[in-house]
Amino acid sequence: MGEGNCGSCGCPVQGSAQAYCPECGQPTPTRRLDWGYLRGEFQHGVLQMDRGLLYTLRGLMLRPGHFIRGYIEGRRARHVKPLVLLLTMAAVLTIAAALLNDGNVMGTVHADFSEGASSAAREKGTDPAQFLGVTQAFADWVSRHLALFTLLLLPLEAWLFKLSFRRFREISYPEWLVITSFLTAQAFVVWLVALLLQRWIPLLDQYMVPVVVIYNGLSLVQYFKGYPRWKSVLRAAWGLVMFYVLSGFLTGAILVAIGLMARS
Repeated sequence: MGEGNCGSCGCPVQGSAQAYCPECGQPTPTRRLDWGYLRGEFQHGVLQMDRGLLYTLRGLMLRPGHFIRGYIEGRRARHVKPLVLLLTMAAVLTIAAALLNDGNVMGTVHADFSEGASSAAREKGTDPAQFLGVTQAFADWVSRHLALFTLLLLPLEAWLFKLSFRRFREISYPEWLVITSFLTAQAFVVWLVALLLQRWIPLLDQYMVPVVVIYNGLSLVQYFKGYPRWKSVLRAAWGLVMFYVLSGFLTGAILVAIGLMARS
């Protein structure tokens, strides 16, 4: 058994008898990058991620409240971390939208929004065509940067839920960030299903916003097991309403600001 050094930090290791470096934790001895190494990385990385992803999505969609509560309480083995899950589903949704709907995640929901924005612009004496172009450009940006846009709004949604459920002071703001990440990933799954089925069910995406609201609300009701359901429903509804109103206000403010800059 020969002596050697860790390839990462240089700490002395005892050859093959020592599986990991005692200083930095890197596996020892360092394997050569060959086909066997790549096959092992694929099996232990991608395939394990896939199994964990399916397990997490199944719990999140079938028993969402119990699943999220279990994660918060410490039952996290085999689960994909919420931020990784959120970014993964955002990427899958963006790719599906590019392949199935010309990159437009929001579909006809965005078309309805654009028509309403044009009417509001006409009433205020602004060129509707110019405002519609600004709206379309912003919606295209959101579709291409869905993960970033979602992450920007996530702290706001978590804070509003904490405010709505302020009676539960034991749930910290970081825990609300985790809960909200799971709920947002859940919403992405619903939108993904709508994109996949829209070929057979036209205009299905028009109903996805209320479906997401109901799904998120029921998940929170299930999360607060033992608390009166009607109170959970009211608190969840209040948090979701505040989020959609404030996020809509922020989006409108961004559009107005972009429109004013385009005119100047």
